[in-house]
Amino acid sequence: MNETILQGLLLMGVGMGTVFAFLVLLAVVLALSAHVVPKLAFMMPDPEPAKPKAPAPKAGNKAAEIALALAAALRRRG
Repeated sequence: MNETILQGLLLMGVGMGTVFAFLVLLAVVLALSAHVVPKLAFMMPDPEPAKPKAPAPKAGNKAAEIALALAAALRRRG
């Protein structure tokens, strides 16, 4: 075989081996962090839930609301 082809195959093998080793290392680190992070969760407690807001008061006069909305739209329109 040509020496250039052998060098190319060697370079390809080294590159693929490097990528494979990195992916294995990444999987190991992720698996370890899945065990470590829950043990450190006490350092960052969950925030207090927000108090529910009071519901908006219900309007009594629908006709007045509609007239007000129309007036605002017409004024904005020009």
